Amino acid sequence: MRRHLAARGERVADLARLLARSALDTNPVPDWDHVTKVDPEGAKKLPLLYPLWLAETDAVSVGGSADVTPENTAAAFDLLTPLSTPVCHEPSGADHVTEESHDAADLLLVPEVLNGDSEALVGTLGAAVESVRERLAPDLIARKAPWLPDRVADWLASVATSVMLSDAAFEAYIVQNPDSAAARESGVGPDDVLDAREAKRRAMAADRHLESEILYLEYSGTFGGDEAVEALELIDGAMERSRVWYGGGLADREDVRTVREAGADTVVVGDAFHRVAEREAEILQAAEADLDPDTDPERIREWVADRVGADGPGARYLSTVPGVDDPLGLAREYTGATVRSWLELRARRERARERGEGVPVIDIQRTALRAALAPVVEDPDTVAATVARAALSGRGAGNGDGSHGSEQLSLSLFADGTAN
Repeated sequence: MRRHLAARGERVADLARLLARSALDTNPVPDWDHVTKVDPEGAKKLPLLYPLWLAETDAVSVGGSADVTPENTAAAFDLLTPLSTPVCHEPSGADHVTEESHDAADLLLVPEVLNGDSEALVGTLGAAVESVRERLAPDLIARKAPWLPDRVADWLASVATSVMLSDAAFEAYIVQNPDSAAARESGVGPDDVLDAREAKRRAMAADRHLESEILYLEYSGTFGGDEAVEALELIDGAMERSRVWYGGGLADREDVRTVREAGADTVVVGDAFHRVAEREAEILQAAEADLDPDTDPERIREWVADRVGADGPGARYLSTVPGVDDPLGLAREYTGATVRSWLELRARRERARERGEGVPVIDIQRTALRAALAPVVEDPDTVAATVARAALSGRGAGNGDGSHGSEQLSLSLFADGTAN
């Protein structure tokens, strides 16, 4: 009788939950327009003044498909956590989730691939649950209450596992570029690419059965074009609760408009952001030869305008952000602030080298760096100090894989005062 009443109570609770889902927006993932994906691997860089650029996006997602480690993930979070922009963690391996990254991330995104091999769906989820149940949760309980008996600690670890997983958001991927790293990692081959109707059916299963918070149509490095538009139009009309995300090959405002009008709630941009840092490294090296910290601000503006155009990476990245009205003007403004900050940091590092000092201690209160960041972050002192520390510590502090913050920036300063 007691079991029967419990079952009836659970059915009533399920019905109430379903009614709430139908009548209300109960999805814990915000209805963001634009997400920037930051890959922590050593080959992918951040612009020196990354807080400026990331202030324009709605959220940042940390993760990648290749050469991502717990160490470079931690380094990325060290740089990104002080920002005012929400930071999500999308781990590509269960061991990438640590207690520190879990605490630092505003949202944990658990990927599941709908058109890959079984390992990409069931295996990945199983590994994630196992890692939380057997590693994260027990470690948390042991640290918080080491005096508990083993039996009680194990029960609490089980409860903590359920709580952690309930706080996570599940991303149901449909991977449509079989030549991408994401496809290789998830076992998606040419025969696994879905047509629009097949994509819709998988999406409905993710929405209604798996209850995935996100349905992610992923073309990873290439633009889906008409094929993606057809799939998005069918998927959008079939979703009850899942947010529809699109990622892949978004190069400008027109690409973004195309997929959003087709039904994407959120666009995800990654490579376009990292290309900003690639071009920035060239610009800063040229600035070292042409300019100095005392150069007139108007001269710097003119110098930057000659090197930052509408087809450049900065303006193109900003053009993917729906709320940015003047991508070129903003790209030039941010690049100018970066040039001034870089020249100032370099001069301070050079003075410290001449005095035989190590890494200089900088009072960031009166720096170009802090002045540039103050309008876009809640704690400019902390953010400016974080950027300066990474830039001045030099790449010799890491091993080349992005495991040190300086290795994730477009340029940093070695202890001998040279740039790299």
